[in-house]
Amino acid sequence: MDSVTGKIDQWRRMAENDQLFEYVIKQLEELERFGPLPGIILPLLEAFLPVLPLVAFVLANSVVYGLLKGFLYSWIGSVIGAIGVFFIIRRLGNKRFFQAITRQKQVKRVMVWVEEHGFGPLFLLMCFPFSPSSIINVVSGLSKVSQQQFILAVLLGKSVMIFTIAYVGSSIASFAQSPIKSVVVGICILLFWGLGKYLENRIQKKAERKAYQGD
Repeated sequence: MDSVTGKIDQWRRMAENDQLFEYVIKQLEELERFGPLPGIILPLLEAFLPVLPLVAFVLANSVVYGLLKGFLYSWIGSVIGAIGVFFIIRRLGNKRFFQAITRQKQVKRVMVWVEEHGFGPLFLLMCFPFSPSSIINVVSGLSKVSQQQFILAVLLGKSVMIFTIAYVGSSIASFAQSPIKSVVVGICILLFWGLGKYLENRIQKKAERKAYQGD
């Protein structure tokens, strides 16, 4: 219990006495009897309600559950939420409301860009904590980007993003104060990007072989 209290005090100082952050920690501690479910559900809800503070949820999970479990629960919730939004939008994309959205020039331009470049830009956008992930999920669902490319980008990109928040902390200044953290995060981005491109190429080659055999 003392170690948990010490972690809370440390993260509180890093969050500069953020009342919202403290409130999330308090709620998670009160719901500990439900196991990992609260830590998973909060990041999941953020995918559907982007006004919710994902950074606060991830940091609070790290405090209450520990760095490893907090990362895992946050990642599971965030991934399920993003993929859920993607499939819902893809299923409803032919509705009049979404068709009106896709006809807008800016949205159409982004959709074409995502379709042409696939995994790479999606992965990079998913890596950064303050990128508009909800918009990315919606645009990807409306576009013709393959399900495999999107899911791969979410699985790997969210890993980097959640790890960055949990490891680096709530203060961007900590990057400058601790260059080691910047190096670690940079290496993670490169490794996961390389892994993603490798898996993407494998998936594409497999699809091409099936198409060739079908002909």
